[in-house]
Amino acid sequence: MPIQITGAMMLQGVVSGLLAGGLYAMVALGLSLIFGVMRVINIAHGALLMLGAYTTYWLFALYGMNPFLSLLISFPLLFGVGVLLQRWFVHRVVNAPELSSLLLTFGISIFIPNLAMLAWTADYRSVEFLTGSFLLGPIAFSKPRLVTFLFALGIAGLAFLFLLKTKLGKAIRATSQHREVAQVCGINVRRIDLIAFGLGAGLAGAGGSLVSVMFSVFPEMGQIYVFKSFLVIVLGGAGNYPGAFFGGLLLGLVEGLASLLLTAQLSEVIAYILLVLVLLVRPTGLLRGRA
Repeated sequence: MPIQITGAMMLQGVVSGLLAGGLYAMVALGLSLIFGVMRVINIAHGALLMLGAYTTYWLFALYGMNPFLSLLISFPLLFGVGVLLQRWFVHRVVNAPELSSLLLTFGISIFIPNLAMLAWTADYRSVEFLTGSFLLGPIAFSKPRLVTFLFALGIAGLAFLFLLKTKLGKAIRATSQHREVAQVCGINVRRIDLIAFGLGAGLAGAGGSLVSVMFSVFPEMGQIYVFKSFLVIVLGGAGNYPGAFFGGLLLGLVEGLASLLLTAQLSEVIAYILLVLVLLVRPTGLLRGRA
């Protein structure tokens, strides 16, 4: 028998999709920032997210720290990891063909999860901190998803304000728009590269902290978020920071509505179809690249 989709079911799908999309947007913002400034395709973004998730897990398991409070540690910690990765490895491929950065970060994305597996095994772990949901009429709001969405929204908003209002943020945007002109104007583009990669890694780490509240933590957990982050920046326009936000919300919305008609596995296929359609119809993204 065909499934009867009611208005309440449709609204539930929209709400669930938008709550998930806020997290997609925040994680993808870091990837978009790195690509926009350096033209580096960072396949290791998911591995950095995984490290952020483990940071929150261990702080919670060993010290009972509030997972959301652990953002104050996971973000700067992963910022530092990103700076080290950029200084030791990534700076070598900044002006190289994009395939070089893809291969380099692909190698990093294999090394970090395997190192995590050696250190912590492949066991699934969980942060059992916030469970259940509350009802607003016929709509159920998952507590972990709602709180995670609010934190993701706040972090993304702070990142936008930083890029728009601060002197350093404007230097990052100028470098993203034209590296050579920015350098001629006195901007130290190498320093900007370090900061941009660090911020991207920090946003990935913060995303991992938020993901750990909702899903299990394990060494390979970042892979799906790499694909979804790339899909988000394709939707919004490569290097376009507002585009990353709206692309994340759109992806979450599409997945939420697709889950009403399809199984969980088949609803994931919709993301691939959406990626192909956008590349065929509007390859520059919905809001075009670089902003």
